Parts: sequence; C-alpha cells; structure tokens
Amino acid sequence: MNPKRQGGLGRGLSAILTGSDIYKNDEVVKTVTHTNLLPLAQIETNPFQPRTQFDVEALEELAASIRVHGIIQPITVRKLAENQYQLIAGERRLRAAKMADLKEIPAYIRTANDEQMMEMALIENIQRQDLNPVEIAISYKRMMEELGLKQDELGEKVGKNRATVANFVRLLKLPPEIQIGLRDGIISIGHAKPLITIENPMEQLTIYKTIVENGLNVRQTEELVRNLFTNKAKKVNKKPEPKVEDTQYSILLKDLQDKLENKFGNKVILASQDNGKGEIRIAFQSTDDLNRMIELLEI
Repeated sequence: MNPKRQGGLGRGLSAILTGSDIYKNDEVVKTVTHTNLLPLAQIETNPFQPRTQFDVEALEELAASIRVHGIIQPITVRKLAENQYQLIAGERRLRAAKMADLKEIPAYIRTANDEQMMEMALIENIQRQDLNPVEIAISYKRMMEELGLKQDELGEKVGKNRATVANFVRLLKLPPEIQIGLRDGIISIGHAKPLITIENPMEQLTIYKTIVENGLNVRQTEELVRNLFTNKAKKVNKKPEPKVEDTQYSILLKDLQDKLENKFGNKVILASQDNGKGEIRIAFQSTDDLNRMIELLEI
C-alpha cells in the first residue's frame, strides 16, 4: 500500500517523527510527545539499516562527547514485545552509547511496520547524507524487491525521479572493484555514470584504472568513454584488411595482366571472384586489330 508523499524528501524523517499522516494504512504511525529511557540491552539493531560502514574514529569521538554531555538527540525505536525494541533511526548514537558504557539511552518509541521501518531508515540516512552511492543503490534494490515496488513508485517514496533511481540501481552491475572505489570515495557517481554505459566489464575496469591513475575529473571521464565508443564505431565501419594469401594472389593476377597487355599491345582486364572463377577481357580497336591478336595466339 503506497504512502502519500508530500513534498518529497523535504519532509523526511522529521515529518514522520512529529505525527505526520504521511504513512496511511491499517497501522498509522502515532505521534511522539515524550522520550523514554530504555536499557541498551533491550534494543536490537535495524535489519533495514542501509548503511554498511561506520567510521570507527568518528564513533570514538561521539562516544567521548556522550561521556561528557550525554545523548542530546534521542534515538527512535519500535516496540516488538515487552522489554524488546528495534532501532529505527540513530545507529551511530546507539553504537557510540555502547562504546561510552552507557546502560540506558533516551528514545522515542514508535509503532511502525516493516515497510515503514525500511523507508524511515533509508530516508533518515539519505537526508543526513551519510550513505555512499553503493549503499543507496543496495537500499533501493532491496526496497523494490522486498516491497514489490517499481522504480517510479520507489521514486515517489524517496523524492527522486525514476531515472535517478534507475541510475543508482545500475551501479550494482559494475565490477566489484569499481563498486569498492565508489564506496570508498575514490571515484564519484559522476565518474560511474559513463562507466555504466560500457557493456564489457574488462573495458569498464580499464577506464576505471585510467581515471584513478591519472586523476581524471568527470568531464574527462565522459570524453574518454565517448572516444571509446567512437573508436569502436570506426572499427565497425572500416573495411577488413585483405588476407595475406588474397594479397599475394592479387599481385600474381596484376603481373599476369601486365604481361598480357605487353603481348597484345591492348588493354587487358583480368577479373577474379572469391569462388576462384573469373574472366579475361581484351579490348581491340578494329577487325584488323582483332586478326592481329588471333595471329599472336596462333589459332
């Protein structure tokens, strides 16, 4: 059942967490008006968390801040059972709180189904710009597969057009080495888009290595890929080089043609076909000229 989108990502998680009716189905997300102190041991991580990498150093810095100032922004969870909760948003804070040896953490408790959980986790991370392009692509693909969404329907949910969703998902078809480079920020999504248009993985990797080794920008990458396609087109339209044996045969025919012209003193055309057949044509200027050639042939 599709939720009603209002204003794309401009509303985002903050709208969801203030009682918006952006999600309408049999189980409406209820307004949060206060926080609760929950034991960390009762909170499990979000299985729909799109982020796969967490900066350890940044987490340690956050943990140090928490030891001094405590948790400033509560996390958000949903209740699964008595004394059992599942994280919706705030995994960095949850991890840092554990590193800071906290026993409890302030939290908003929400009522949300799996579809809402996945959407909230994705939108919250996208708005905080914490996800790399590969993580976004994986999240989009997972939402489409697990929620049965088409690209345009997913675009409506996350405030993106269908083409943007499609471009992200296509990143997952790139070779693993390029996906890692994209994940680690070695190349940008602007570099990756031209690479997607190349069908051959080996050619994709060759271009990728050229980008990295030469520090090419996006425009230079696009030009490099254009040149690749241009050179391919030239090869397709270029006439094939004759085989060595064909070239040698042509030389023999030309030599024989020259000898016949010298013998008769007339223009001679010696034509050969691929199947070995051919013809000899000898021009003559008059009946006397023809009789002269017949005498030369002694027939």
